[in-house]
Amino acid sequence: MGKITFIEHDSTEHIAEFESGSSLMQVAVNNAVPGIDGDCGGECACGTCHVIVTDEWFGKTGEINDAEEQMLSMTPERAETSRLGCQIRTTEAMDGMTVLLPEFQM
Repeated sequence: MGKITFIEHDSTEHIAEFESGSSLMQVAVNNAVPGIDGDCGGECACGTCHVIVTDEWFGKTGEINDAEEQMLSMTPERAETSRLGCQIRTTEAMDGMTVLLPEFQM
C-alpha cells in the first residue's frame, strides 16, 4: 500500500492511501478528496477528475490517449502536466506522488 498527496489550490493537503491498480480518481473518491468528483465513473467523459501532476512524477503516469487529450483540451486550467485521474492506474512506483487540484474544481 502506498500514499499519494493531493494538494488543493489553497495548499490544504490530503494524504490518501492506495493499492496498486486502482485509478487515481478512485483513490481520491474513496478518500473524500474535495474537487475530485469522477461524475462519469471513470469513463474519461467529464473531466471532473482533472489533476496536475508535479513535474517529477509526471513520467510515471503513463501515456495520454486521444480521449483524454480531447477532454483535457476543454479544461480551462490545463497545465503541461495535467491528467485525468481516471486514466492513471496507480503502481507501487507512485508511492509518495504529489498531485495538485485545480482551483475551478473546488
